[in-house]
Amino acid sequence: MTMPPLPDPLPYHRLARLSVRHRWWRPLVGTLVVAVVYMIVLAVLYGVADEWGSRRGYPKDPDGFVEFGAVPGTALDLMAIAAGIPVVLLAVRWIGQRPAGTLSSVTGRLRWRWLALCALTALPILALSTGGMLLLPDDGGEEFRWAGWTVFGPALAMLVVLVPLQAAAEEYVFRGWLTQAVGGFVRSPWFALLPQAVLFAAAHGWGTPWGFADLVVFGAAAGWLTWRTGGLEASVVLHTVNNLFAFGAMAATVDGLKSDETAADATWQLVPLDVAGIALYTAAVVWLLRRRPQVRTAPAPAPLPPGPAPAFATPYPPVAGFPAPPLWAGRPAPGTPEPAAHQGPDQGEIPPWSGTGSAR
Repeated sequence: MTMPPLPDPLPYHRLARLSVRHRWWRPLVGTLVVAVVYMIVLAVLYGVADEWGSRRGYPKDPDGFVEFGAVPGTALDLMAIAAGIPVVLLAVRWIGQRPAGTLSSVTGRLRWRWLALCALTALPILALSTGGMLLLPDDGGEEFRWAGWTVFGPALAMLVVLVPLQAAAEEYVFRGWLTQAVGGFVRSPWFALLPQAVLFAAAHGWGTPWGFADLVVFGAAAGWLTWRTGGLEASVVLHTVNNLFAFGAMAATVDGLKSDETAADATWQLVPLDVAGIALYTAAVVWLLRRRPQVRTAPAPAPLPPGPAPAFATPYPPVAGFPAPPLWAGRPAPGTPEPAAHQGPDQGEIPPWSGTGSAR
């Protein structure tokens, strides 16, 4: 009996179908669970922090929330975003019924060496584009005021620890979970990549049209890199390095971390430089892939092998009025006494028609 052909390998955006238990409703239920559980985690985290701050005597803002200060407040916000990582990983494992590592890459894990190569590629490119943005004249008329090392040093140490977690969490949610959830229904990568890019931009708030467009470009480029490389490493690096430079520039300015502005508030002068940095990094990763190719697909779950052949029933004498069953080769007709068992030098008492030999 011939085996059915194996299914095609699965690219990154189709990994929701990697599980043999995949059903159409799992991505939908998983997305709802991720949203609800994450909101509960945020409520608990900020509630505990607010209670602790109140007991420690921290001041409160006009809305009644505790003000921890620029550096601790930023750290709390970054940790709140980073809490999305365990939420989506558990959703992949429990609801998606597949290894949580399949959210990292098609290999089922985070490829640390590839991530390091992408980081070495991103640092000079994004440093150049960020430096160009810092040299642009400020429309607000405010001059740069150095915060001093006593403020910048602790802030930078906090950012180096927490920004990679915050950036990775956003990548795992948008380029990871949402991309694979949509990819469970569609084959085209673009139908899976474009919705997450728009949702990514909307999650940063509605600022300027230029800022929103810049975020959509960022999300689309990060999504394409994820699909092209077969994992989140390149997009995590892009997001992390970009945010480290942005937060670092804010931390170096007096009261810079107290600003409520996000990337959605970018002016039109900043967008061309930011897009140029994204494009240069994307091109550099593609060039790097030619020198160090990465696995882009995962083997689809193989179909179940055919079951064993059914055992023959014990023959019964034909019933009057019904045709007799056809004779099988090597088997006596119904009602004929069975011959003595064949005895061979290497054989036991096994009838030659018993069907207990090795499968073919």
